[in-house]
Amino acid sequence: MGFLAIAISIILLVLFIVWFKVEPFISFLIVSVFAGVLLGIPLDGIMGAVQKGIGDLLGGLVIIITLGAMLGKIVADSGAAQRIAAFLMQLFGQHRIHWAITLTAFVVGIPLFFNVGFVLLIPLVFAVSYQYKIPTMFVGVPMLAALSVTHGLLPPHPAPVALVSQFGANMGLTLIYGLLIAVPVILVAGPGLARLPWIRSMEVVLLEAFKAEDKPSEALPSLANSMVSALLPVFLLIATSLILLRVDTDSDSYALLSFIGDPGIVMLFSLLWATVSLGLRKGRTVVSVMDGYGKAVKDIALVILIIAGAGAFKEVLVSSGISADIATAMEDWDIPPLFLGWLIAAIIRLSVGSATVAALTAAGIIGPLVGTGDINPNLMVLAIGSGSLIFSHFNDGGFWLVKEYFNLTVKQTLLSWSLVETVAAIGGLVGVLALDFIL
Repeated sequence: MGFLAIAISIILLVLFIVWFKVEPFISFLIVSVFAGVLLGIPLDGIMGAVQKGIGDLLGGLVIIITLGAMLGKIVADSGAAQRIAAFLMQLFGQHRIHWAITLTAFVVGIPLFFNVGFVLLIPLVFAVSYQYKIPTMFVGVPMLAALSVTHGLLPPHPAPVALVSQFGANMGLTLIYGLLIAVPVILVAGPGLARLPWIRSMEVVLLEAFKAEDKPSEALPSLANSMVSALLPVFLLIATSLILLRVDTDSDSYALLSFIGDPGIVMLFSLLWATVSLGLRKGRTVVSVMDGYGKAVKDIALVILIIAGAGAFKEVLVSSGISADIATAMEDWDIPPLFLGWLIAAIIRLSVGSATVAALTAAGIIGPLVGTGDINPNLMVLAIGSGSLIFSHFNDGGFWLVKEYFNLTVKQTLLSWSLVETVAAIGGLVGVLALDFIL
């Protein structure tokens, strides 16, 4: 019944959004309530789950997305994005620009959550596409692949770190094995898929917040100022993450660094820096800069609501206990352990939408098998992490983040982002099994 309820809910969601053209946020609210009833959540608990889902997801995202949109706006309006795009084009050439984006997203994706890295890099992707008339998804897909794979497979991201601890794996070995798998998977799911004709030909109408008129080179900020102002959040987050690894968790300095390195604080400081370096020092008034910020927020307000709706739907599914039911039903399947771990995570991901929930739930079921000592715990971390990436669709906030920022249709999002996730998940499994055979 649980599987049937999820299937009916997702079909209903698709019908509302695609067929009846109902606003996605409203569709999510209706379907979330409907799914709660079908899955047996007490009536007085359904709206609590909806509100918790919205709060949990937006609590960590709304600051990042809002300040990120403002930062992207001033980076675009000042010409900093144009300057960085010109530098990358000169360094890599137009035919290899997608490799530049892949490398940048890979470096950014190791320390940063997917959502944070996405918001920080999307202005650069749009700048390269707009400035040089390159298909947006040709440079966008490599960014998505790099950010997603690093988020699912590599410490210090939450799910891999939690699984390393739960399985008693070695963090260093998991990271090394993860890198050996992640690099080829990113190359296939990113630059490889970006060459597919239907992806290259996707017409993307850029969000107004990230459009800017071309400026003459003498009117652009310097390359150093452009790079520092646009990428300051990345530098700060990477630096604080590395320093925290060497600081005692009980010390005062750890608490201070954790505060400084919080993504919200980093984004706020970076925005203030860019306001001065790219705005006030270039002769703009506070009023004009703030007017630009206001327009940027209007452009992404609907994105925030849609992601909130996806969070509500996800929480209803999680609160119903369906993920645990799925995992328990698969416990006795006669399947090789690494593949079983991957499969459980994949099915839970398809059902509830959250990669982190899928990974942690699968880990709870597979844990006793790993404890027997017959399975390489480092590879099990990567197998479950790979499975948790598969086929992002309507119940995943990331699906709507990609759809709305790139202004794609539902079909285009399925044929690009969902395909990237599926190829990454299958490629990760192949890499895990290959390493298991070699080791």
